[in-house]
Amino acid sequence: DVQLQASGGGLVQPGDSLTLSCAASGFAFASWHMSWVRQAPGKEIEWVSSITSDGGSTDYSDSVRGRFIISKDNNENTVSLQMDELTPEDSAVYFCAAGPIALGYSTSPFGYDDWGQGTLVTVSS
Repeated sequence: DVQLQASGGGLVQPGDSLTLSCAASGFAFASWHMSWVRQAPGKEIEWVSSITSDGGSTDYSDSVRGRFIISKDNNENTVSLQMDELTPEDSAVYFCAAGPIALGYSTSPFGYDDWGQGTLVTVSS
């Protein structure tokens, strides 16, 4: 039973940094690709970043490239999203998502079927 628990959200000021973490259990984490997606109030779900199962390859949306870093720890079964230079436009509920290697690597918002419950990030002065 795939379980994903995102944490680390909070209220920060513009320009601040925040690191989100997603703890995974119930599946062979090292054999699954991972993504972060987000949904701002009243907006569609947006893909943010993806990482391959071995952590060797990453991708970012244009809106976060250069500011966010995704990482995967296959020993701790966690995936993290380091977010720097946050802006109000980054305010959203952030979800981690997982997909097995067999389904392929995805950089789309709904590329993976298994999602965590989300953690809220609010960037405001």
